[in-house]
Amino acid sequence: MTHYAIGDVQGCLDPLLALLDKIHFNPTNDTLWFAGDLVNRGPKSLETLRFIHSLGDQARVVLGNHDLHLLALWCGSGKSHKSDTIEEIVQAPDADVLIDWLRAQPLALELPAVLPTGQRGLMVHAGILPQWSFDNALAFSDEVQAVLAGPDWKSFMAELYGNKPEYWDFSLTGFDRLRVIVNVCTRLRMLYADGKIDFKYKEDPAVAPEGLHPWFEYPGERGEDLILFGHWSTLNKVQNSAGYCLDTGCVWGGHLTALQLDTLELTQVPA
Repeated sequence: MTHYAIGDVQGCLDPLLALLDKIHFNPTNDTLWFAGDLVNRGPKSLETLRFIHSLGDQARVVLGNHDLHLLALWCGSGKSHKSDTIEEIVQAPDADVLIDWLRAQPLALELPAVLPTGQRGLMVHAGILPQWSFDNALAFSDEVQAVLAGPDWKSFMAELYGNKPEYWDFSLTGFDRLRVIVNVCTRLRMLYADGKIDFKYKEDPAVAPEGLHPWFEYPGERGEDLILFGHWSTLNKVQNSAGYCLDTGCVWGGHLTALQLDTLELTQVPA
């Protein structure tokens, strides 16, 4: 069995199929690990979601901000944007099946123990805070997943949007706690030195305002273990001090990227 981690697909089904062909993906034996943002902005969001859902246990998925946006729109808690390409999912005859499957997915996953470096591996869409260990991230993901997969998930989606609190505290409770966990796992890019989360800056960190730095440049509880994430197509580097950013801007005309976990070999196809 071979494991491949794949960056933000965002409804770009044709590049995904080309990438799977290039890596000789065997749906019987191989497993794909998707770093979130399966849908939106690309031309084939519905077909992409159906395809990944059809892979069953051969696809492992963490939720991204665009996936959560789809869930919010479906239950009437989100606002549609001009760039959205997910209305077709909301209107699809199999929408209930796809939505129920999507909301059962976690925010973070531990990767299989196949990394050639011997490190533990974690997959999350955007990142984790310096204060969080891998075990923290997985436990917090479980907290959110339990609510999303539960009967009151629509109430949770109604409280999801917002930038507050801007700081993490282990003593947080209720929707404030869950909102910060979701924002960190699906929206995090930059942090201030005092731990304040920045929700605005999305460009190359090399030209960021003074005092702002990428989350992975701060030393923290994650130690030397490896994190695979997406979300940051303007980062301009795949490898970084935390691990690998697999969002290489396919939906913006860049590439779609796969990382073979047992060799850390990268494979890309153009948009």
